[in-house]
Amino acid sequence: MRATDVLTVAAEGGVIGDGRTGANLALGVGLLGVAIGWLALARVAGRISTGSARIGAMSAMAAGVVGIVLAALHLATSSGGPGTGNGMVGAVAALPVGLTAMAIGRRALTRSRSRSTELSDERAVHERGSGSVS
Repeated sequence: MRATDVLTVAAEGGVIGDGRTGANLALGVGLLGVAIGWLALARVAGRISTGSARIGAMSAMAAGVVGIVLAALHLATSSGGPGTGNGMVGAVAALPVGLTAMAIGRRALTRSRSRSTELSDERAVHERGSGSVS
């Protein structure tokens, strides 16, 4: 099965379930991305000492993209309008959640890069002050 077929089946709600399954899946992936992004921000700030903030940030951005793609596919393939039970309102709600996951992931990635630059600058100043030769 090709990747496009898998995404189409997921957006349509799969083999089992009603029309809301695809929207719920998109919303769940988006919310997972938001949670991973918040954890990555906490890692950058030093409140959590385990894991890599950069990997968490990129994972949040990837989950946000997947949530947006699933929501867009569900909107494109569902029939009827809002209130018909096809999950269109859930898919519309999943779009900003996915965008939020991407924004939080981008913020964590930017902060982790600036923090690593600050740390390397501090090391250079410390090495010059102690008289070590690089």
